Amino acid sequence: MTMLTINGKSIDVTADADTPLLWIIREHLKLTGTKFGCGIAQCGACTVHIDGEPVRSCSVELSSVAGKAITTIEGLSSDSSHPLQKAWIAEQVPQCGYCQSGMIMAVAALLKDKPKPTDAEIDATITNICRCGTFQQVREAIHAAAKA
Repeated sequence: MTMLTINGKSIDVTADADTPLLWIIREHLKLTGTKFGCGIAQCGACTVHIDGEPVRSCSVELSSVAGKAITTIEGLSSDSSHPLQKAWIAEQVPQCGYCQSGMIMAVAALLKDKPKPTDAEIDATITNICRCGTFQQVREAIHAAAKA
């Protein structure tokens, strides 16, 4: 059994030590905002925060996160009131929406470190893949959230 802290709550999880954190989040805890995209840490759909840093949860083993603070998209806000979530809606960022929770998690970490990022800083940070190609709307939403 492994004790995890997810979205501020302590939770006991029984799973193999090498189980990817993504599957713990989705299958064991039924927090389905974090998405499976590629399974090899390339696309970013599974991005969560571990101790405040954005991490692609498909490549993190359960054994490595015991005692660390994990935040999923559900942990940003239970009612979509986080400034990024509001900006995403206002700027109509999502098309299919599949990658958006991972992108929002990556951006939340960026804004924590750089409250007023430049376009170059945004581009360097957002390595999440969006097949719909809404990157311009993402950039606009980030700037809107930074102003909020």
